[in-house]
Amino acid sequence: MKGFRRSARLRSPLRVSAFRFLLTLAALVATATNAQINVVDDTGATVAVTAPARRIVTLAPHAAELVFAAGAGRAIVGVIKGTDYPPAAKTLPVIGDANALDLERIAALTPDLIVTWPWTTPAQVAWLRNRGIAVFEADARTVEGIADDVERIGALAGTLREAAITATALRTRIAALATRTVGMPLRVFYQVSDAPLFTLGGHHLVSQAIAACGGRNVFGDLTIPAPQVSVEAVLAANPQVIVAGTAQAVRPEWLERWAGWQTLDAAQKHALYVVDANLLHRPGPRFVDGVVQLCEALAQARRAYGAATAPIIDVPVERGTSTSSSAATGAERQAR
Repeated sequence: MKGFRRSARLRSPLRVSAFRFLLTLAALVATATNAQINVVDDTGATVAVTAPARRIVTLAPHAAELVFAAGAGRAIVGVIKGTDYPPAAKTLPVIGDANALDLERIAALTPDLIVTWPWTTPAQVAWLRNRGIAVFEADARTVEGIADDVERIGALAGTLREAAITATALRTRIAALATRTVGMPLRVFYQVSDAPLFTLGGHHLVSQAIAACGGRNVFGDLTIPAPQVSVEAVLAANPQVIVAGTAQAVRPEWLERWAGWQTLDAAQKHALYVVDANLLHRPGPRFVDGVVQLCEALAQARRAYGAATAPIIDVPVERGTSTSSSAATGAERQAR
């Protein structure tokens, strides 16, 4: 499944998930020998460890989330500033932020695996890699890729069985989020910040989420992950819905300013909504929770426009499973 595209496979998510679980488990186990464990990260690079990783440093809040989701949270010995979920992640040593890492402190922690993404100090990460430390870059380009990352990290950490169970549960939720709408997609402007005015381009995961919820990103033709746009460009696009992404979905004062532009369809219907950026802007397991929020917002907008929409379907993770206690993320950069 590419992103959220619906196909015949989505009609039986449990059967598909079980099949994928067995295939993935077999494939990943096949790459692990007594001498070395090999996986391929999201950049296409092969990541190898000679034994299951026991000391892991994460260099992005969503990276810590993925490690916890893979069942290896107890192996984390250092995190980046802003890693604030789950609560256990807040107690871990902080070894820098997205702009600068404390390389000496990281080296002193003797990690055998670093989980990062391309946007955290690439030069410093390269220095760590050159010291012989395995580096896994987690930068999923599809929602399905988030589940894949959980499994790959589980293979590196020796927790593949738990990671595969979590990934299967995540895929089941993804399949269940196929929202059924009637009519043309709603034109959506997704706003990250006000001054300067930033949005998200078509290659960002949020654009896939907008499409899954029955919308179309009005700046989806832009290839830059987080482009700066002008008020005039927004007015020309005339979105039917404006969605602001903020931490904890706190409604920003600047969102209401659009109500003053009565030439906008979104202003006329007051279709101005807010979602939690901590969920949607990070390629981690909680991204699906952010999609639920986004779909609820667009469902409200459809009702405002008098369009039909089916109920949002979500399969909650059962309490007591590895997924319910393994989501971990934090205040990462607002957008890529």
